[in-house]
Amino acid sequence: MRVLGIDPGVATMGYGVVERAGGKLAPVTYGVIRTSADETQARRLMTLRTALAGIMREHLPDVVAIERLFFTTNVKTAMAVGQASGIALATAAEADLEVTDYTPNEVKQSVVGYGGASKAQVQAMVTALLGLAEAPRPPDAADACALAICHLNRSGLREAIRRKTG
Repeated sequence: MRVLGIDPGVATMGYGVVERAGGKLAPVTYGVIRTSADETQARRLMTLRTALAGIMREHLPDVVAIERLFFTTNVKTAMAVGQASGIALATAAEADLEVTDYTPNEVKQSVVGYGGASKAQVQAMVTALLGLAEAPRPPDAADACALAICHLNRSGLREAIRRKTG
């Protein structure tokens, strides 16, 4: 199974494609999509959509895992993250990909074993689990890889529960 993890943001959107083959996790690609603050919001969102569509076409994920939005006191930031998340959801739908969302605590619990883990702990575990020489940079890329790993860790359990109850 190949999963595209997305850490939504307008200025910087993290992405990470991770696959499980033969019981092992392997990184396929990771990085960030950056947009310029000099551009209009509409152009920035178009840049995100175009880049995400290209990543999906090139790396052919089976599913997308995205960070679930949570409330924040900064309304402007929340709106921008919501718009970026909407672009990611629409782009996945255009590619006919299933999307699953996870809270930051669910990702930390799945990857580190503790829902209150620090960013540094998540980065260290992503590095170890993917057998990388160093943590994906910037942190948005590591967070996106963590989302993909979280989905890979949880999807087997979710499928077993669905088969048992469905």
